[in-house]
Amino acid sequence: QVQLVESGGGLVQAGGSLRLSCAASTDTFTNYAMGWFRQAPGKEREFVGAVSRNGRETEYADSVKGRFTTSRDNNKKTAYLQMNSLKPEDTAVYYCAASFSWLEIETTRDQKKYGYWGQGTQVTVSS
Repeated sequence: QVQLVESGGGLVQAGGSLRLSCAASTDTFTNYAMGWFRQAPGKEREFVGAVSRNGRETEYADSVKGRFTTSRDNNKKTAYLQMNSLKPEDTAVYYCAASFSWLEIETTRDQKKYGYWGQGTQVTVSS
């Protein structure tokens, strides 16, 4: 069982930055690729970014590429989402998720492959 707890959300002006953290409770954190997703009011949950087990591979949604960076610290069992140049359309509840992977370099944007999810943290970007 993996428990994930996000933190770092809040209210920020357009153009500002936030860093989300996702702390995992498992001792097998390095067995999981980590993903970030978001859900805006009235919309479906969508992929934001993902980082591989070893932290060397990442992938991003086109809408955040060049502005968001995901990383992880395996010693701290924590994943991060650094969000820069935030836009009002980035307003959503952000979720981190863990996907068991046999490969150290694998990432995935497929939500069905993520077996564990955090509770979500609200990010609001004002114009």
